[in-house]
Amino acid sequence: MSSTIDPAEVAKFETMAADWWDPHGKFKPLHMLNPCRLDYITTQIAAEFGRDLSKPRPFEGLRLLDIGCGGGLLSEPMARLGAEVIGADAAERNIPVAQVHAQQSGLEIDYRHTTAEDLAAAGERFDVVLNMEVVEHVADPLAYLTACHDLLKTGGLMICSTLNRNPKSYAMAIFGAEVVMRWLPKGTHDWSKFITPDELYQLIRDAGLDPVDRKGMVFNPVFWRWSLSERDLSVNYVTASIRRD
Repeated sequence: MSSTIDPAEVAKFETMAADWWDPHGKFKPLHMLNPCRLDYITTQIAAEFGRDLSKPRPFEGLRLLDIGCGGGLLSEPMARLGAEVIGADAAERNIPVAQVHAQQSGLEIDYRHTTAEDLAAAGERFDVVLNMEVVEHVADPLAYLTACHDLLKTGGLMICSTLNRNPKSYAMAIFGAEVVMRWLPKGTHDWSKFITPDELYQLIRDAGLDPVDRKGMVFNPVFWRWSLSERDLSVNYVTASIRRD
C-alpha cells in the first residue's frame, strides 16, 4: 500500500468490518449521519453536472469513486442514483462485506482493496470523488488529497468531510461518542489528526483543487438527527472542490 496509509488506522477498521450494516452497532454514528451526508453530496453533484434529482437515475453517465468506502453506506445510494461506482478501501476485510451487501441489494458496484495513490498511478479518472471521513485517518493528508486531485477529470468534483480540531470536537466526537455514548470503540479517532476548516481549505488548494463550498453537519440531541449548517462547522463539516486544470 502507498505511503499515505496509516497501518494502525487501517487495523482499527479491519476489526469492525462485519458491523458496517448494523444500524445499532459500531457504525451507528455513520448510519445516523448518512442522510445528512447524502443531502449534501447529491445537491453538489446535481448542481455541478446539471442533473435533475427528481428523475429516477439522475447520475447516469457519471463515474464516481467512493474512497474509504467501508461497507458501502455511500456507494450503494450512489449506484441507485445511476452512477458507475467504484468503492475503494485500504482495509481488506471491508471489501467482501461491501460486495455481499451490494449483491443482496441487486446493485453492481466495483469494490476494490486499493488506495487513492494506486488508483491514480493506474490512470483511473472520475467525475466525482467522495472522500468522506478519511483524511483524518491518513499519514500524509496533502499527499492523499493530491492523489484525489489526480483521480479527477478536469471539471471533476471532490466532496471531502472530516472533523474540526477544537475542544468542542474533542468533547463530542471522542469523549461523547467513544466514552459516554459508546457509539464507537475507544481510540477510533485521534484528536491530533483532526483538521480545521481553514487548514483543509489550504490543503485542498495546495493539492491543486479549487474549494467552492463548505458546510457544517450538526447533531441535534433533542430531535436526534443531523442537519446541514451554513455557520456551524465546529465539529463535523463537509467541503466541495473542483479540479479546474
